Amino acid sequence: MEIWEAILLGVVQGLTEFLPVSSSGHLELGKALLGINDAGLAFSVVVHGATALSTLVVFRKDIRDLLMGLPQRSKSGLVARTFAGYVLFSMLPLAVVYVFFMDVLEARLDGHIGAVGMALMATAAMLYWAQTRGHEGGRLGWIAVLLIGCAQAVAVLPGISRSGATISAALLLGINRSEAARFSFLMVLPPILGATALEVLDLMEEPALLSSVSGLALGAAALAAFLSGLWACQTMINLVKRNGFKGFAVYCAAMGILAVALSIL
Repeated sequence: MEIWEAILLGVVQGLTEFLPVSSSGHLELGKALLGINDAGLAFSVVVHGATALSTLVVFRKDIRDLLMGLPQRSKSGLVARTFAGYVLFSMLPLAVVYVFFMDVLEARLDGHIGAVGMALMATAAMLYWAQTRGHEGGRLGWIAVLLIGCAQAVAVLPGISRSGATISAALLLGINRSEAARFSFLMVLPPILGATALEVLDLMEEPALLSSVSGLALGAAALAAFLSGLWACQTMINLVKRNGFKGFAVYCAAMGILAVALSIL
């Protein structure tokens, strides 16, 4: 992989991890257009780790307050423990998918550009639905958190946006826009960090996998993913507050059509 290719894919990862357009779907499309069959496990580790770091930077105050509040015997401590419980509870549907279905999904969908295209069009429909039907007046609760977690589990499919699915679900459930964005981004941190840790363990067991991409290319990809992720995360928070999803719905529909066309050619 050339350095410019690593930077390009790093930017794609950083932008699409937070913007509602599907990072996995765009990475599949990017690799297909660049003729890259497999970017390698080391590449996956650095770009996912870099985007997780950008989330930690953007929400550093929220994360600090949450961690400091957990041991407190006060109302703020109860709020912090409840929110942490919501985050953990939201991971249950994703855990079920990873344990029982992930191997089958990866075997059937890996490199399947046509399926990515169909999923991108589903993302477009979901964003448009949230734009037109989303409302406020509800609140986070155990049932709402479980449903948002189910939306996150569906987003393992390449082409389904994780941020788009979780935020759309929250808005359709009536969750306040600021709270919907905050919960959506914080709830994905444990799965991203957990998946990255597992990939690091795989690299430690098979160090030969590190040789697939040069260290310079990995560093460039990580920096590109971090900086673009930082911008995208902050931008997405503002977009949620303004309910500005319609443009992304049109974009996902167009990219979905392109992906289906590429699969046919």
